[in-house]
Amino acid sequence: MQRPLPEAIHGRTSIKNGLLMSMKGRIILDTMTYDKVDALRRTAFFGSLGNNELKALAERAAVKYLRQGEALFFEGEEPRGLYAVVEGAIRAFRESDKGREQVIHVERAGATIAEVPMFDSGTFPSTAAAEEDSVVLFIDKRDVRRLCLEHPQIALAALKILAGRLRRAAELIEALSLREVDQRLARLLLSEARLRGKPTDTGISFELVLTNQQVAARIGTVREVVSRALSRLQQNELIVIDGRRITISNEAALRSYAGE
Repeated sequence: MQRPLPEAIHGRTSIKNGLLMSMKGRIILDTMTYDKVDALRRTAFFGSLGNNELKALAERAAVKYLRQGEALFFEGEEPRGLYAVVEGAIRAFRESDKGREQVIHVERAGATIAEVPMFDSGTFPSTAAAEEDSVVLFIDKRDVRRLCLEHPQIALAALKILAGRLRRAAELIEALSLREVDQRLARLLLSEARLRGKPTDTGISFELVLTNQQVAARIGTVREVVSRALSRLQQNELIVIDGRRITISNEAALRSYAGE
């Protein structure tokens, strides 16, 4: 992955009538459709602050626009603060020397990312990039630490977030070490169904927006294995595939197969 320019909009995008435009004129994001105070209020990290504190924090928060695939920060870099996701999705991942990627977690609007180095004074433990066109707010680590000292509920919220991440990391380790690829794929499809699925006469149906390469990065395998695993799930009558549309005809059976 190539490092981005210092500002996401420098050189390759522009602001026109409140819209973030690409070089080809495509609308990427509407920069006028969100409010920084509201965005911070919707986060678990800062949501317990009062209006005055939120307004003061919002005034100091910097907006950053990211195109799909653009890096937010890199593993090993020194952090200056954390980020609140306003729109889109940000994935945190590790990458091997050969370029193989393992996704650790994906955060969407209302979440924060890069909390760990705020408290252990270390570097970023992973790389983070935009899963889709996204908007984030940058909050300086000095403001984060000050708020934790002045408002104990912020520190407790941070502990709860980090505890949740630890649980999910333990689940990821279990899945990668103890579950077969087909089971890991089944779990991912169930997760996507909860996020995007709609009930139909034949089951829960959703569009698989992730490419097979992206799926592979999430379940710890390679693209070719994902294709074969999808075929096996269909052969076992656990799912029906129509292009990129997936239908889970028997959710209970798929959950049982996935070990949920």
